[in-house]
Amino acid sequence: MGGVADVTVGQLLEHWSRCSPNKLALVANGRHLTFAQLQHRVEHVAGALHRLGIERGDRVAVWLNNRQEWIELQFALARLGAILVTVNTAFRTPELEYLLEQCGARALVYMQGTSCLDFVEEVQGLKRVPEFLVFVDPAVPAGALDYHSLPTGPVHWPEIGVDDCINMQYTSGTTGYPKGVRLTSRNIVNNGYWLGQGLGYTQQDRLCLCVPLFHCFGCVIGVLGAFTHGVSLHLVPSFEPLAVMETIQRDRCTALYGVPTMFVAQLEHPEFERFDFSSLRTGVMAGSLCPEALMRRVIERMNLREMTIAYGLTEASPAITQTRLDDPLDLRTQTVGRVLPQLEVEIRDPEGRALGPDELGELCVRGYNVMQGYHNDPDATARAVDAEGWLATGDQASMCSRGYVRITGRIKDIIIRGGENVSPKEVEDHLRSHPAVMDVAVYAVPHPKYGEEVAAALRLRAPVDFEELKSHCSGMLSYFKIPTQWRVVEEFPLTASGKIQKFVLREQHSADDGLADGQVGARAV
Repeated sequence: MGGVADVTVGQLLEHWSRCSPNKLALVANGRHLTFAQLQHRVEHVAGALHRLGIERGDRVAVWLNNRQEWIELQFALARLGAILVTVNTAFRTPELEYLLEQCGARALVYMQGTSCLDFVEEVQGLKRVPEFLVFVDPAVPAGALDYHSLPTGPVHWPEIGVDDCINMQYTSGTTGYPKGVRLTSRNIVNNGYWLGQGLGYTQQDRLCLCVPLFHCFGCVIGVLGAFTHGVSLHLVPSFEPLAVMETIQRDRCTALYGVPTMFVAQLEHPEFERFDFSSLRTGVMAGSLCPEALMRRVIERMNLREMTIAYGLTEASPAITQTRLDDPLDLRTQTVGRVLPQLEVEIRDPEGRALGPDELGELCVRGYNVMQGYHNDPDATARAVDAEGWLATGDQASMCSRGYVRITGRIKDIIIRGGENVSPKEVEDHLRSHPAVMDVAVYAVPHPKYGEEVAAALRLRAPVDFEELKSHCSGMLSYFKIPTQWRVVEEFPLTASGKIQKFVLREQHSADDGLADGQVGARAV
């Protein structure tokens, strides 16, 4: 099957430009580039950045959606030994200002904006700006440089090692400001390689990449998982279900990635039936807990017969486990698979003792994929990674005797009702089995007697009475797990990477005046 590992990010693209120069590498915004053409663009951009003054170790913040320039910068900065700093495309001025200051960015590369946000206006609101502002779209703002007109020049390429930091992924910030995770080529190239191996990638595969590149799912599992195996990338600028389905059909894509909410959006789209998914074979569902019923629908209705589930987090570069292509369907829908090669996993109790098969505890991982640390935050790094190199994930999990891992939720998301622990995932999985429920998010709300109570926000296919939902749960869930607070929502509040922001649901819930047991907002379901 082949593939390339144990190289720097810059060396990876160089390999394919030598070995398969005429092989299609990238399709973005209607442009098709071979590996040789992409390498030529990368060298041009690296020369321009070098002439501008960007040097080894400099931090360059990239605030772009999924487009050709993002890919060029990922490899050009790596060639220079500069550090690419990801910027969430949903950031507003205060968040952007915090990130630029925290990472010490020397440059910011940005675009006009998205349909929801004007990046130019947000940059204008900054109290302090980096030394260089570089703009990728027409109508370059005052004070910014035109990315496409930067003069290039020769570069004396520095010696870059696989253990040099070349990437800073900022955690998605579902709770407060994110932290900068320092990652190396050893971390991210090898992690992408093993994910690609798990998908059975060959140079004939074509990946539809609609998850954001600012997230590890996009630029590691996506870009590096593909390019370690010579797979072509077919970028969707930002997730929109119709654009994704059009890309799959037009380019005959064989692989598709997404978080659960993305697959739901495609399956529920009114034009879903008109698209041809016969070219699809494999992919990854990750980013948040994956419902079994959804996984089965994706396999059956989107022809993703070799679909896998992967589990990980940014601090682990990101993947830790993955289901195998030949795993039975029950294991591919009920677990997150087995630990990836060259990694160790333990399930530990609160005192740090390793637990036995099927016992619940915190999943910890050790290996090549563990981050260097949080940027300029040694205390947080020491809390996350112990002296022996074990990263504590904060996720509650169990592992069976055969090594298959089940994730039951974030430890901090566990609802404690009157001393009883409730896993939101268990309740969500059962509620999704009701035909009227499209999707659901379960979260804790304060209760004067029990401390916390179980609440559910629902996206519905059809109207349903809340008593029917409670009856649906009775006999299948313990009484204390059944939600007593219900809300119907049109959409869930999401991070830009597609994760449901449960803290926002809790805030919305508390803002609903007069909410009583068994009510949804101001009315029954």
